[in-house]
Amino acid sequence: MSATEPTAALRVLLVEDDPGDVFLVQELLGEVDPTIRVTAAGSLAEVIDGGLVADTDCVLLDLNLPGVSGLDGLRAILRLDPHAAVCVLTGLDEHLGVPAVAAGAQDYLVKGKVDGQVLIRSVRYAVERRRAETSLLRLREQELAAAESARLERGLLPSPLLAGSPVRARSFYRAGRARSIIGGDFFDAVLGPTGTVHAIVGDVCGHGPDEAALGALLRVSWRALVLAGVDEPELLPKLQQVLVTERHEDHLFTTVSTVAICPSAAGPGGELTVRLAGHPPPISLVGEPRPVAPSVGLPLGIAANASWEPVRVPLQQRWALLLYTDGLIEGRVQEPGQRLWEEGLLELLAQEGGADLDSLPARLVERAQALNGGPLADDVAILLLSADAAPGDAAPALGAPAVDAS
Repeated sequence: MSATEPTAALRVLLVEDDPGDVFLVQELLGEVDPTIRVTAAGSLAEVIDGGLVADTDCVLLDLNLPGVSGLDGLRAILRLDPHAAVCVLTGLDEHLGVPAVAAGAQDYLVKGKVDGQVLIRSVRYAVERRRAETSLLRLREQELAAAESARLERGLLPSPLLAGSPVRARSFYRAGRARSIIGGDFFDAVLGPTGTVHAIVGDVCGHGPDEAALGALLRVSWRALVLAGVDEPELLPKLQQVLVTERHEDHLFTTVSTVAICPSAAGPGGELTVRLAGHPPPISLVGEPRPVAPSVGLPLGIAANASWEPVRVPLQQRWALLLYTDGLIEGRVQEPGQRLWEEGLLELLAQEGGADLDSLPARLVERAQALNGGPLADDVAILLLSADAAPGDAAPALGAPAVDAS
């Protein structure tokens, strides 16, 4: 596009204390493009006090303002807006032009050596170069955010370590809407040194990268504790110690649900131990879906002397257990002001009684989103555990025996 072709009206801020130079610049610009809006300011103080940089596309800055030395004026403008497009005007100190560009200006012009065409071209190029630089910067920031999200995801959403156990795991994660980085939801499942399978699902309060990093730390710490052979009753107290030591804000807490599956205990499928720290209970999927719910203890990080009482129930030969974070049940449903909650999730599970276990977590999230009328606001993490079965095996029909809590 040539300088004489129609374009969107540009807003130029001219910072110049000489009225003659102000008149000359306005005339030069107006002759080439009468639509240009030129705002004149006689000092940096006038620019700063009036907030003029925020309402401009390009700043034409005289480097010889009274009381301003060298490139201090340019630095002051860029402190106001680091992304401002600035062209500097130099007089006898033409040697300052190149250092000005190095300091962040888009171009430099020598007074008395430019006409209207050169001036308008320099302004437009400065604006376009700054826009291109800003776009590249935003793209780089998005790439860095995506890379950070991928690193955090590897920490929060691991591959369960269940080789050699009779337990099979399926996991699912979906970030809440309008977030480029995952939150503090995490899960894991590990075969311990005594043959007991341990699993956890947790949620650090908050949704930023700091909470995600804390969730990853808690997940890794929990796995290390299990693999080190720490007794099951000591896992939550020790995990709380890690949280209290490592959290970046004193008010942060974490809700978790833990299960331990001991295949050697009495019963054909072993024994299940469940502990809750302010978290929704796991749901038994075989037979009529129902929660396996001990008394709910305080979330981790609330009270140093908190305790988490277990519930222990025998498992039948075939069983399946759903652990999840509350993002799954906090979506809205069709009734105004109502949410899905645990009761609604149990209804969805009853309707999905014949669904393949591999596809069940994703189907639950899709159905919850359909009821919500769009993506869920919070992150959703799901861990589905079952007795070892081939990938294509379907869940038993409703009414088959599952967790025997009698």
